[in-house]
Parts: sequence; C-alpha cells; structure tokens
Amino acid sequence: MPGRVAGPAADTVGSQGGAFVRTVERWVAALAAVVVLGGTCLGGATGEWPQWRGPDRDGLSPETGLLKQWPDGGPKLLWTAQGIGEGFSTVAVAGGLIYTAGNVGGDARLTALDLTGKTQWQVKVGPAHKVDHPGTRSTPTVDGALLYYQNPDGTLSCLEAKSGKQVWALNILETFGGRNITWALAESPLVDGEQVIVCPGGPEAAMVALDKKTGKTVWVCKGAGDKPGYASPIVVDYQGLRQYVTMTSQAAIGVNAKTGDLLWRFEHKTSYDANIPDAVYHDGCVFICSGYGSGGELLKLTVEGGKCSVAKAWETKALDNHHGGVVLVNGFLYGSTHRGKWVCLDFKTGDVKYTADGVGKGSITYADGMLYTYSERGAVGLVKAAPDGHAVVSQFRVPAGGRGPNWPHPVVCGGRLYLRHGDLLFAYDIKAQ
Repeated sequence: MPGRVAGPAADTVGSQGGAFVRTVERWVAALAAVVVLGGTCLGGATGEWPQWRGPDRDGLSPETGLLKQWPDGGPKLLWTAQGIGEGFSTVAVAGGLIYTAGNVGGDARLTALDLTGKTQWQVKVGPAHKVDHPGTRSTPTVDGALLYYQNPDGTLSCLEAKSGKQVWALNILETFGGRNITWALAESPLVDGEQVIVCPGGPEAAMVALDKKTGKTVWVCKGAGDKPGYASPIVVDYQGLRQYVTMTSQAAIGVNAKTGDLLWRFEHKTSYDANIPDAVYHDGCVFICSGYGSGGELLKLTVEGGKCSVAKAWETKALDNHHGGVVLVNGFLYGSTHRGKWVCLDFKTGDVKYTADGVGKGSITYADGMLYTYSERGAVGLVKAAPDGHAVVSQFRVPAGGRGPNWPHPVVCGGRLYLRHGDLLFAYDIKAQ
C-alpha cells in the first residue's frame, strides 16, 4: 500500500508524527526538489516532464550531462515506489512532485509522490478498468497549479496539482455522444493556452476544446464520425496556422486550434482500429504510423488562405510501430516494429538506415545523444542515436514484482530515469558525475 495520503478523500500524510513532523517532511521534500531538479527542460521549470512524452510531446528530453554508459547491472536504483496501482500510465514530473495513475481495488486512482518516492496524496478519478489489459492508460498533464487526467471510461478530471482536490470533472463520452473503444480510451489530455483538448469520437465530436478552468465547451469539431484512436493530440504550428493533429480509429486529422474546424483528414486504417502512436511533426511534415503491418506515411502540409491540405510524400512498411512511440532525432526516425525490430528511417525520404534486434519490442525516449529503449518484457537499453547502427551500449532488467507487460514509456527528467511496471515505479540515477 502507498502509505497514507492527503486530500478530501484521504488521510493526511504522516499523521502520527504531528504537525512538526509534517512541516519537516515538507521542507525535506522542497529541498529534494531543489537538489534533484537540476536539468533543463522545455515548456516548464527546470527538471520537469509535465505531460505525456515530455515538454513538447515528442519523446525528447532536453537534459544533458547524463551517463553515456551504465555500470554492470544498470544505473543506481534510488528508490522503488509501490502502491500506485496497476496500469500503463507513465509519469509526469512538475513542481517537485511525480504524478501517475493506476487501478487500486475497484477505483482508478491518481497518485502524487515526492522526489523521494513517498506518496503525498492519492485520489479516486473514476472506476477501475478491469478487462482487456486491466489498468489505466492515460498519463496526467500538469499545467501550472492544475492537473488533468482522463480515465479509460472517459472521465476527465481537473485537480489541484498540490492537493489532488477536484476542480471539475465530466465524462467526455457521455457529454459528447461518443462510444468507448476495444481497449478503452488511452489519450492523454493536451493543454494549450486556456483550453484542454480531448477526442470523444463518434458522430458528434471528433475533438473538443474545453475551458481548462471550468470544463465548459469552447468548440466542437464534428469530424467524419470515426471512433477515437488511442493516440494523443499534438500541436502543429505551420505558416501561421495553429492546429491539433491526432489519429482517430480510421485516419489522421488536423483541427484548427482556434475555431475547431476540421482542416484535413487522411485515411489510415489498421487492424482492430488500433491507431496508437502519436503523430510526429517537423518542418511542415507529419509522420504517422501504426502496428499490425500497417506501416507509416509522411504527409506534407500545404497552408493557404487559412486552410490546410495534406499530400503523401512517402510510405513504408518498415516501421509499423505498435504503441512504443517514435522519436525524431537530427532528421532520423527511431522506433520498434510490431514484431520487435528496432528501425531507423530517414525522415525526408523514408529510406531504411538500419533494422536491428536491440532489447526487443518496446518504447523509446531520447536524451543527450542516446536512445532509452524499454522492452515490454522488462529489458532496458542505452543506444547511441545514430543512423549507422543500433548498438546497445548498456542494458539491464528492471526488478521483478510488477504485473503485466512493461508498456509505460521511459521518462528522463531531473537526472533520473523513471520506469514503471504495473504497481511499481523505479527511479534510477543517470546523471554523470
């Protein structure tokens, strides 16, 4: 169990120690935040990873000064946290706290830990998803003093980041007439300016913008009636037009960020309607892909008169990423295939630069010249990010004890590598001395 927690639906952390002990613990946590958060991250304060796939939703950590090789057995394990619940959510790190979600009994619960791994609060955010790979999917999004989380059943919650107190909540499927999908909703909410973006899907609302402070509807994009995909939306700014790009169950779409108008739709079908990886944007082009042999395509955007169209630049079957994500580093795409090979593609041409075994099928994050690869069977690899080959410099396995596949993506933040497996969260020291 995660220890006693604070908030309206929970006990106070360390209540037996009295007010003095609680005060000391808060000062220690604050000091730890100052000491540990020494990295530099985009989109937030130093050493922060405030949302799914990092500050810019691209799987790239801007941290430097990290180990280029790990000791035998892996980097130093600082701590292991247990009691976060079962699930596949990864972590968000902001304001000296670490946030994630998981099934605890019959509830889905959002947990905040300090940088020592101690639970600060844990609150219910919906019912537990107990079928078709039980557990949570979405990663929390931190925006200043507020925190957003979407449960697999469609419950979208806005909470106070420090306390876990609910500000507002609604079910996006019930509110906008959507229907859940085979393996349940998995997108992580996007906060952009004053609005939070989510995708209910269905005949009435491919995407919606809500006021981030109240939950009131700002606009609704009707779309083509597709069910939602499993991907999370990204922000694309190109030639003066700001848009949100995501994958529905049937297509990639671009939506005007200001008006909610559907700008374009590019059909991309996959077995089981499983469009899962997020789109990757660079220099007027969007890369999309999915698993089950579907492969990927590069789409070229054309903006004229406030409108946008797309055209296919190239396509490939070489990178059919299932759900481990793809990163773009110095003009090259890296990711694993559905069957577990690691692939590098030239972003401009789609040419295959290499295909390799690595640690096996998994997820990926980039930091300081290196790829951090996390196998769904628990192996972790450190690989030089270069198109001339996939040489695993170092590798180790996470400790036993977690349940289910190792699907949560790795997070590199504050000189640490965070890895999750089920109810367990591991924090490793990867800062070069």
